[in-house]
Amino acid sequence: MMAWQGFSRLVKDRSGNFGMMTAILLPVLIGAGGLALDVTNMLISKAELQDAADSAALAASTALAAGEAANEAAAEELARQFFLGQASNTMGEEAATALAGALDIDIKTTTTGNGKKFEVQVGSTYDLALSPLMGVLGYGTMNIATSGTSTSGVTAKQPALTMALVLDESGSMHESVGMPGVNKHAALRTAATALFNALDEADPDKKLVRTAVYTYDQRLVWRSAPAWGTSDARETLHKIVDDSYGTTNANEPLQKATDAIKPNAARTDTESKEHAKKDNETVRRYIVFMTDGQMTGTDGKWSKKVDGDVRKKCDSAKKAGLHIYTVALKAPTNGKTLLNYCATSSKDYFEAETMDNLIKAFETIAKDAAKETTRLTN
Repeated sequence: MMAWQGFSRLVKDRSGNFGMMTAILLPVLIGAGGLALDVTNMLISKAELQDAADSAALAASTALAAGEAANEAAAEELARQFFLGQASNTMGEEAATALAGALDIDIKTTTTGNGKKFEVQVGSTYDLALSPLMGVLGYGTMNIATSGTSTSGVTAKQPALTMALVLDESGSMHESVGMPGVNKHAALRTAATALFNALDEADPDKKLVRTAVYTYDQRLVWRSAPAWGTSDARETLHKIVDDSYGTTNANEPLQKATDAIKPNAARTDTESKEHAKKDNETVRRYIVFMTDGQMTGTDGKWSKKVDGDVRKKCDSAKKAGLHIYTVALKAPTNGKTLLNYCATSSKDYFEAETMDNLIKAFETIAKDAAKETTRLTN
């Protein structure tokens, strides 16, 4: 047989093609299988790390807004711990600890006119070990990068309020408070002025605060209807006569104060209408009830009936939605017991034995009534 005939037969012989093709394609097939497996693992791992980063960012920003994290450093540590807890469930504690220690955490705090905004970004990068199958193609690891961002904030809003002061100017208010030349009348004027100053500071534009004053001995003596700011109330305060005349009965002024500022369901009451003109939708309403004595009859002796009637007035005011602060200025036991009963809560009852105590009580009341409301945002 000629040489050329043998070569021709060799060319036409296909009996070894499968083995040759298998040898050529096997690495490709193995690599493709490894790629599919590792891509699946990568997607799962990336989703798990993304969840951990998102959760850590949300936890840190929320803690800052809620005041649970004292500062940015505390929030950063919280984010690391939160990420560690989440990631440990999926990748093991050792790997999660290493990754948490290398997190890129960026916290930005922005102060606005009515609050603060906190933006927290948590970034992580992780080299995922690939399967041996991918080694055929020369790849040992694949980098996974994730970033989670959360924005939270706290907005502060100054509340709108109407406050009626029901103040004792009976004969016992002419007594000294233990300071040379200063009696209870003078101490009351000083303390009420401090309250008005605090309210003016909270509402310099006179768009949020309305005040009224009702003074009494055995009857209503002076009154100023609720008005914007504190000017009218201050004028009424200084009408108090510094004398030793009068017994003590707060029924009439309490009733007048309640009728003047209580709301109704239709929001057609005077205070609702006045605040609506300033776009004040939510209005807090307060009575500050002060006495240095006990409720008496015309004979100047404690009267169980008068005391009981005053309690009923306080009950009606609270039922109408009014918040009552009470202040006892060197009052006897019956007076203190009454005021403790009338206060909306125990923390709204104040005892003052000195002028300084009285001033502090009135300032505390003003600051508590005018304190900002906060809202957490995410």
